[in-house]
Parts: sequence; C-alpha cells; structure tokens
Amino acid sequence: MTTIPPRLAAIIEDFQYCQGREKIELLVQYSEQMPALPPHLRDAHDSFQQVEECMTPVFVKAELQDAGMIFYFDVPAESPTVRGFAAIMAQGLNGSTPEQVLGVPNDFYTEMGLQEVLTPQRLNGIRAILAYMKRLAAGLIHAD
Repeated sequence: MTTIPPRLAAIIEDFQYCQGREKIELLVQYSEQMPALPPHLRDAHDSFQQVEECMTPVFVKAELQDAGMIFYFDVPAESPTVRGFAAIMAQGLNGSTPEQVLGVPNDFYTEMGLQEVLTPQRLNGIRAILAYMKRLAAGLIHAD
C-alpha cells in the first residue's frame, strides 16, 4: 500500500501552488532550512550511507526514536537543489514509522511537479535518496 504521510503531503501541496521557477526557489528555501548535524553525529560519518547514485555527495543516516524514524542528511551547501530535496524528505518523513516510509510512492515527486523543473539526472538522484531511506526503514524493521 502506498500512502504519503501528512507532513510530506503538506509539503507536496505547497509545491503544487508554485509554478516553474518558483519550485526551484522553494527547493532553495528548504535547503537553507536544513539543520546542522547534531553533535553526536558530526564525527560519525562512517555510520552514514552514501547515496552512490547522486553526483552530489549525499550521506544519510536514520535512527528510531519512539517508533518513528529520524533522518539525518549531510549534503554540501553548494548543491541547493539536492540539499533542498533532502531537507524536504527529512521534514516530511521524520517521525514516520518505517512502514510509512516504505509506503511512500517512488515517484511521489511528480505530484510536486519537480519533473518540470529538474533534469532527469537530478530526478534519478531524488529517486535514489528515497530508495536509500526505504532501505534504512527496511533495515530497522528487520532489526526487531
């Protein structure tokens, strides 16, 4: 079953109200909102997974807190669209159960209209980021 958690659905709706270049500007705004890594993870880069399919160095880690997932991303500030997408994924999916993360449709970004403003190469990276998040969710389910 594929469903979109409420916080991610609200973000998608915000993008649906934007047209053309506004979508890129909103991605950049999310990029600027990405929090710094918490102190306990700043020197723990070996515990992150690198999203190999992205040309931009993207690293992701997940932790389980109160049955919900918390995602941490490390993406260079010089890559605002990728960083913005990672920030969207963290904001939209943090607190979701692993099962909810697994239920997000692989092409949910089409509801945001991102395919209208991003290159196919960037879209491949977006799909890869979600795939890694799902892999981390599946790993937490199987760890029980």
